[in-house]
Amino acid sequence: MGNSNFQPDLRVTIGSLTMKNPVGVASGTFGYGSEYEQLIPLENLGALYTKAVTLEPRPGNPIPRIVEAPGGMLNSIGLANLGSRGFVQKKYPYLKSLPTQVIVNLAGSQVEDYCETLEYLEEHAPLGGYEVNLSCPNVQCGGMALGTDPLQVEFVVKELRKRTAKPLIIKLSPNVTDITEIARASEAGGADAVSCINTLVGMLIDTKKKKPVLSTITGGLSGPGILPVGLAAVFRVKRAVKIPVVGLGGIMSGDHAIQYLLAGASAIQVGTANFVDPEATRTILKDIYHYAKEHSLESITDFHTLMYPV
Repeated sequence: MGNSNFQPDLRVTIGSLTMKNPVGVASGTFGYGSEYEQLIPLENLGALYTKAVTLEPRPGNPIPRIVEAPGGMLNSIGLANLGSRGFVQKKYPYLKSLPTQVIVNLAGSQVEDYCETLEYLEEHAPLGGYEVNLSCPNVQCGGMALGTDPLQVEFVVKELRKRTAKPLIIKLSPNVTDITEIARASEAGGADAVSCINTLVGMLIDTKKKKPVLSTITGGLSGPGILPVGLAAVFRVKRAVKIPVVGLGGIMSGDHAIQYLLAGASAIQVGTANFVDPEATRTILKDIYHYAKEHSLESITDFHTLMYPV
């Protein structure tokens, strides 16, 4: 058993940003924080990854756009959001006051969109950093279309890197032949970290109506069913790049989060679990802390050493 006086240091550094602990909430599953402030103490979070912000407002996809699925849920929200100006006016004043790191999820349809949105946010809504969504499966252009081409990914990241000194975390898609190629391209472009994985493409069919359940036919599968896919991606990406990896996909418990840390993640994001149990992040952080203490792990980096050599 671990030393009862031993206190692990769970801080995580990505670029110029330091999180008090590795537990964040995934974009699109936690709104802008205010939706959960009556349910959990937000100061316990290591980071809050906002809903996606695009240059112009987006209404999102038609309903139905979220359904329960075996092993999780399917969503096709379509990056519905207020747009960059609406974000600055209506969400930034609240977000800048939060006692945790706030990372803006940045999305777009083409390279110019990403660049213009980032420039606007840099000037009008300076927060902790950016998670760049190059992997959303629920939009017609941009998103995953950009994130499956290594050359495009490197180009986008280079262009964004010219425009900010803040941390850039590139969100990777599992819907590719080799996710390590995209991770290497992100690193080559100047990314400070990568997060993996975004949702998997999936669909469900209503046999009575004889048509797809989602209005868009396919959507993004999240939840515990994709845990093994996310773990394998993090394990492979960690060995392909030198920058930190943020792990997400199917984390519903402390044990799931610890598996990601052992696989090589420096931080994790809790997504679908927030819909099931708003206090999931609190339980997960507690379990990580107790595991570190029990195994005398001084820092998050020490988790990685337990899996080396494999």
